[in-house]
This record gives sequence, structure tokens and C-alpha cells, in this order.
Amino acid sequence: MKKLKTYTRVIVFLCALAMIPANFVSVWQIILEAPQYPEGLKMEIWSHKIAGDVNNINGLNHYIGMAQIKEENFPEFKVMPYMIWIMVFLAALTALVGRRFLLWTTASYLLFCGAWGIYDFWRWEYEYGHNLNPHAAIRIPGMAYQPPLFGWKQLLNFLAGSFPDTGGYLIIVPAVVIVGLLVIEQFRKK
Repeated sequence: MKKLKTYTRVIVFLCALAMIPANFVSVWQIILEAPQYPEGLKMEIWSHKIAGDVNNINGLNHYIGMAQIKEENFPEFKVMPYMIWIMVFLAALTALVGRRFLLWTTASYLLFCGAWGIYDFWRWEYEYGHNLNPHAAIRIPGMAYQPPLFGWKQLLNFLAGSFPDTGGYLIIVPAVVIVGLLVIEQFRKK
């Protein structure tokens, strides 16, 4: 089994440390901007809860027939903290043991979590934006209100933004670094 270079082990260990705070800050944010809300509205998605202006957003979304946003509707909150701790554990183990197969395992797990997270978030946004109450006060035939997966999107008079928050960057940047290190380790000469 091939050993990792010392610099790779040090960087992977730093990545493990960097991911720890991701369980204690917001991972993703959805921003709504409109003339009647000059300061904007923000919903923060943590690994285990929702915070921010959720009540105001629910109040607005009621008029167009969107379902209420409630933490109990997100079974993901029961597993996401553990998924992040597994990321930290695998990265730390890779750094301590220093074997290439562990770097493959860690990078594969990070890529799997990233793909699952993107699909799951898109699925939730699709259902939230398409399954509307037919008796809502404001109904526009053919109109869906699916927020953007990433970036900005105009929804009626609201500009909706969807971006990583602090915790998201604390996962994404180390994940990119670890995958990059795997590529370097895989193609380096002895």
C-alpha cells in the first residue's frame, strides 16, 4: 500500500480541522430581495435546523400556495451532522495513517455527500416550488416557484438567491483540496 507524502498528510489534517465548525454554523442560505423588503429576507440552513426569517417567508409563501417550511419536514437534519463528523473522521484518519487507499475513501465519501446533497436540495426545491395549494390567494397558471439551486432567479417580484453559507464553504473548500491532493498523489512519480 502506497504511503502519502508528508505535505499531503498535513494538508488533509488541516482540512479535517477546517470541517469541524461546519456543524456549528449555517451551511446554506436562501436570500429573498424585493422592493417591499429593502433589507431582504434570509433563510439559513444548518446541518440540523433552519434559522433566519422563516416565519416571514412562510407568511409570504402562503399567498402563492407553498407549503410551510418546518424543521420536522426535513429528515436530512437527523443524518447531516453525522455525515459531517464522518467527513472529519475520515480526513483525520487519512492524515494519521497516511495511506493512499484512505485518501481514495475520503475523497469518494466527500464526492458522494456532495452529489447526494445537490440532488436532495434540488428535489426539495422542486417539490416546494411545484406542489402548490390550488386554493391559494395568488394563482398564476403554469407558474412554478422553485428557488434556484445555486445563484439568482426572479420569482414574481422577488429576486431569490441560493448560495453556500459559512459552513458550506468549510466543507466545499476542504473537499476540493482533498480531491485535488488525491489527483496529485495518484499521478506523482515515486
